[in-house]
Amino acid sequence: MAISEKLVTECRTKLLQTKQDILNRVKEARLNLDQNEEKGGDEGDQTVRVLAEQEFLSMHERLRGQLMEIESALARIEGGTFGYCEETEEEIEPERLRAIPWTRLSIEGAEIRESMNKRYARG
Repeated sequence: MAISEKLVTECRTKLLQTKQDILNRVKEARLNLDQNEEKGGDEGDQTVRVLAEQEFLSMHERLRGQLMEIESALARIEGGTFGYCEETEEEIEPERLRAIPWTRLSIEGAEIRESMNKRYARG
């Protein structure tokens, strides 16, 4: 049974909204960082600035990864492969897609991949 068009539309809307939210968060964080960009100050001020920059870069990297997953999910929607597990090639559970529309794995597929990662991590 194919994934319903209603579910795909629902997920596309959620993906586009999440993408916009992420872009807004990055823009806002960059503005905050730029506002605190005063040079000089004592060692404490400089340390606070460096920590703020590191926090921004860490958040930026996390959000960039999420954006890539969202773009990939949107491409799968366009390509007609959205909602199918990369591991098992079965349909991903509708509840899972509603919760994490950028997921590539069903619950079973995620468990398989996790057990494989654990097995190879020990080696």
